[in-house]
Amino acid sequence: MASSPDVIVIGAGVLGLCTAAELAVRGHAVTVIDPGGPNASSIAAGMIAPALESLLEDVTADRAALLKRARDLWPAFAETHGLKLLREGADWRGPEPERAAARLRALGFDAQANPNGLTTPDDWRIEVAPALKALARTPGLTMVRGQVVRLTGDARRWRVEANDGRMWFTATVVLATGAGEPIAGLPDPVATAVSAITPVRGQLTFVAAASPPRVVRGPGVYAAPCDGGVVIGATMEPGRRDLEPDPAEATRQIAAGLALLDVTGEIGPTRVGIRGATVDGLPLAGPAGEPGLHLALAPRRNGWLMGPLVARITADGIEGRPPMADAAALDPLRVA
Repeated sequence: MASSPDVIVIGAGVLGLCTAAELAVRGHAVTVIDPGGPNASSIAAGMIAPALESLLEDVTADRAALLKRARDLWPAFAETHGLKLLREGADWRGPEPERAAARLRALGFDAQANPNGLTTPDDWRIEVAPALKALARTPGLTMVRGQVVRLTGDARRWRVEANDGRMWFTATVVLATGAGEPIAGLPDPVATAVSAITPVRGQLTFVAAASPPRVVRGPGVYAAPCDGGVVIGATMEPGRRDLEPDPAEATRQIAAGLALLDVTGEIGPTRVGIRGATVDGLPLAGPAGEPGLHLALAPRRNGWLMGPLVARITADGIEGRPPMADAAALDPLRVA
């Protein structure tokens, strides 16, 4: 039998690792259980993009303000965990740039139109692979490779069972399994909430090409700087869980991304990730209505943006602290 940590986090995507790292720096002994391999957070461009997400989704002023507050938690979180935050801004190359810039300014963002579109300093990014590795190495956090297949809980503790027979016991479980199916043994209301999460398939492609100074986005496509080139993405295909790349869609997407940059390049691998989305597009973060069970799930395509906010809300709920103001918007019970 394994040790009995204070908290077990099931899932090592960005929400799971941000939450685990937040709890670890607060003094908790945390074990993260994950089957390993790529996940949706690793197959991402690492964009922390409240401004252009607000523009593309045509959100309300309240939603834009929430996204901006989520971003504003990043500088302190990055400093605490030794992460390199890239505050380069982003470019939008699309129709009616003056109107788009005015819309962003009305939502509280800084944006300036230019002949090619607009530029905003309010969108940042992070290099995904180094950030995931750094979070996983947080002192007080233990990573365990395994597939959790069953949870059994009562008023005192949870039993967490892996498919190879290993078991852990803990007072607190954080479910951070992305768009995964409900784990056996979850209480019915929680299993129902998890089942209601919509899988959203997204694919992106690495291209060895001249890297732009910042993320460039256009209608239906983005090109993000990365080590050795650019990442061009990403599709949004609700309801799909298949992981085989679509070559025709990749070809279309790559052409659109390179056209944004006006460059050519050597095409690399296309990768597919499955994100989870709720009906209102916001994650589920915090107590799940069962003693010792908390959720950190379903950020749609804003996992990196929402990571520190979800981590703080979830950790505060575990410690019984008064919830921060934005906790209500992410309350898992809102979808019950």
